[in-house]
Amino acid sequence: QVQLVESGGGLVQPGGSLRLSCAASKMIPEIITMDWYRQAPGKQRELVASISRFGSTNYAASVKGRFTISRDNAKNTVNLQMNSLKPEDTAVYLCHVLDRRYNYWGQGTQVTVSS
Repeated sequence: QVQLVESGGGLVQPGGSLRLSCAASKMIPEIITMDWYRQAPGKQRELVASISRFGSTNYAASVKGRFTISRDNAKNTVNLQMNSLKPEDTAVYLCHVLDRRYNYWGQGTQVTVSS
């Protein structure tokens, strides 16, 4: 079975940057999408960014131009580069991978943007 392990969260000041990484414990065949979600307390889970098996990407309007999703097939990882961070980006960020049979979720990593 596959586990997703996330890293890179932390506390940053407004305008700062963080890079989140998510590594799969083994190769996932027939991937449809690899995604980053976020969820703040009391708020609905939000899709932040996704990348398809073909490399096409999509972003939430609130992060477009600031965040970049990428993947490294050799390392079985998906990354999220977050620049120009704002306090409203504060949330638990969750890695997600969808293949033809299963959904895989990471444990979540906290991102806090504050002075």
